[in-house]
Amino acid sequence: MKHFILFLATGFGVGYCPIAPGTLGTLIAIPIYYFLSEIPSPLYEITLIGFFFLSVWISENAERFFGKKDDQRIVIDEIMGFLITMLWIPKTVPFIIIGFFLFRFFDILKPFPIRRLEKGLKGGYGVVVDDVMAGVFANIILHVIAYFALSPWGRGTG
Repeated sequence: MKHFILFLATGFGVGYCPIAPGTLGTLIAIPIYYFLSEIPSPLYEITLIGFFFLSVWISENAERFFGKKDDQRIVIDEIMGFLITMLWIPKTVPFIIIGFFLFRFFDILKPFPIRRLEKGLKGGYGVVVDDVMAGVFANIILHVIAYFALSPWGRGTG
């Protein structure tokens, strides 16, 4: 069971990369998102809720196995955060690319209240919730971009 938990926690092993494991974890999230986004709503949203609790459980166990709080090898939280980033966003290459960079920006910068959540919550919740919030921030900006890029008013034809 330990190997299975670490396999998932490390994003199928990419978390072991010594350079930018969080970025690689987010890259791994793209095909996962692409696959999961085919699930119809509201089953997709229910799946994300289930994945959130799975991510918390996996992260908490991985912390114990690694012996370190929020070890950089744990990247399942980046996967969860990117899935939130892309929630209800058009599944197009430009939006996926913009979503990737926005999520990484907020995950690295951790503006208020993200850093406070990371430090204030314990266990798996402390690992995952800050990435969920980074995903929420990125998602809001993506929705604004989508509104202006896709609406007739935003294109200047209204």
